[in-house]
Amino acid sequence: MSDDFQNIRKKLLDITKKKVSESVSKDNMIINAISNVEELDKTINVLSGRLREWYALENPEVEDKIKDNEHLVSIVLDDSGEESIMGATFDEDDEKALKAMAVATSGLIQTKQFLLIYLEKTMKEFCPNVLGLAGVTIGARLLREAKSLRRMAILQSGTIQLLGAEKALFRHLRSGARSPKYGHIVNHPVVSNSKTVNRGKAARALADKLSMCARLDFFNGEYKADFYYDELKKKFN
Repeated sequence: MSDDFQNIRKKLLDITKKKVSESVSKDNMIINAISNVEELDKTINVLSGRLREWYALENPEVEDKIKDNEHLVSIVLDDSGEESIMGATFDEDDEKALKAMAVATSGLIQTKQFLLIYLEKTMKEFCPNVLGLAGVTIGARLLREAKSLRRMAILQSGTIQLLGAEKALFRHLRSGARSPKYGHIVNHPVVSNSKTVNRGKAARALADKLSMCARLDFFNGEYKADFYYDELKKKFN
């Protein structure tokens, strides 16, 4: 009886492991990666702001000269930088503390860059058309809001157009506030580079092509993203 019970238990565990393994798809990997990229971006911006304030005590000129976070970190870590004639004098412990902060921020920047490379590689294999038309960050965010490539492939283009604008849409439905015209795709060059009067049309056309791209990717169709992109640019940019 004991042996029979153990055999049954082992078979049930094997079945459970298989089901859990099959339930994890590239959708999950992409969703987690883009969510972590966004969290890293927020943290990097906060820490870079603190680092800028701290470094400006020693080099007030930094406020006007250095705008990019990555450049700021590299300047702080560079021992050969020019001495300021206006700022405070940092002692050895001050410099070590400042550079420790810069090292930590640099590590987060590198992690974000690694995740973006990972995302591009993963999406190139899993959803090349969505990647080709939407780009890494917009494409990954659309997949996240859609929950999966499969669901994105069956969504209406009007729904894809509003992915990422859910809060504004709920506010519109609840209070009668202005209805949103687009979500994440507002940052796509086809939309952002269009004339203001054409942005609504550009967003609808882009969403329509993205819907086609999702279907092509889900059903293993041909690669047409570049053709769609050129078509959209000629029409709206």
